[in-house]
Amino acid sequence: MSEDLIIPKIIINEINKKYSSSEAKKILKELNESYEKAKITPGEAIGVIAAQSLGEPGTQMTLNTKHFAGVAEMSVTQGLPRLIEIFDAKKEPSTPTMTIFLKEPYRDDEEAVKKIAAKILEIKFEDIMESITVNLLDFRIEAQISMESLENYALTLEDVEKTLKNIFSEEDVKVLKKGLVKITPKKEIEVIDLYKLKTKLKDIHIRGIKGITQVLPIKKTRGWIIQTAGTNLKKILLMEEVDPTKTISNNIFEVASVLGIEAARNAIIREIILTLKDQGLNVNLRHIMLIADTMTLEGMIRGVTRYGVSKKQESVLARASFEVPLKHLYNAATRKEKDELKGVIENIMINQTVPVGTGIVKLVVNEAENNKKTIKDKKKKGE
Repeated sequence: MSEDLIIPKIIINEINKKYSSSEAKKILKELNESYEKAKITPGEAIGVIAAQSLGEPGTQMTLNTKHFAGVAEMSVTQGLPRLIEIFDAKKEPSTPTMTIFLKEPYRDDEEAVKKIAAKILEIKFEDIMESITVNLLDFRIEAQISMESLENYALTLEDVEKTLKNIFSEEDVKVLKKGLVKITPKKEIEVIDLYKLKTKLKDIHIRGIKGITQVLPIKKTRGWIIQTAGTNLKKILLMEEVDPTKTISNNIFEVASVLGIEAARNAIIREIILTLKDQGLNVNLRHIMLIADTMTLEGMIRGVTRYGVSKKQESVLARASFEVPLKHLYNAATRKEKDELKGVIENIMINQTVPVGTGIVKLVVNEAENNKKTIKDKKKKGE
């Protein structure tokens, strides 16, 4: 094998395992040549190309913000609004969702999948109640639990009572057989505090994983998956039925906090590709990867905005060209910043040759060498 191969060792080892020595050499040589051909020409303005590759298809994308994932109640932001969310690096997506993959024993069993989905779904007290009132005469909160909802969610009155008594430890909690809940303060409190207790009771977490508001089991070719509305990646990955190598959230910041910045970079790439494919558009993967790399370069997610990527540019003029120029120029002047004029934007602004294509090449004429050649030529001619 040639020593100048730039193929990763892991791929070389895989090829050597599967093929004979002569075949492996041939395959690696072709791989190496393909890689060299795929490399972009030195001096190419890759940033401009990447921006154009995503900007132009963006004009053809729909402005429909939602599409329905199987049921009318569960919708996911798609099209241009989703692409803007990703590039602007919004902390919370407008429709957070997770795709949960299950391990082999569970993914082929429909009943098991439904049980797991029910186990994941967050159930609050307001989901199982019929009514809630403030009884000012007896100075207590009264709520009626729907027995039908309890049955649907596979809950019992004992489960609800246990949860309520744990949370309302300073109040007297009674759950009657017909589903009537009475919560009476043990201490003297104001009427406004009683109403606050009412609000608190509605938001009590009874069962499931917080943040998962809807679940939808979906049959795929390789088994069942669970699509959710709402995310809680950390808790979901801890479940023994869940396959942690495939399960993913569309919340890029959540991915970064749970799995790290490299996983967030991959999530950005994945989300952009899925959004474009959903619209029937195709963009070269390397352009998408370049943007993802730029957004995660510093170990944190930065949006392509004046507060993100643009703010971190070294060139003062490049920063000023994006937005709020006076602010950038004033701040640079007060800090005595120096612009090295290494980029494209700043050189265009001052009417210099841009360092792109042939502009990155500098030719230096060696005058002394030229003079020597001239003298030799004259001697040969007898001048």
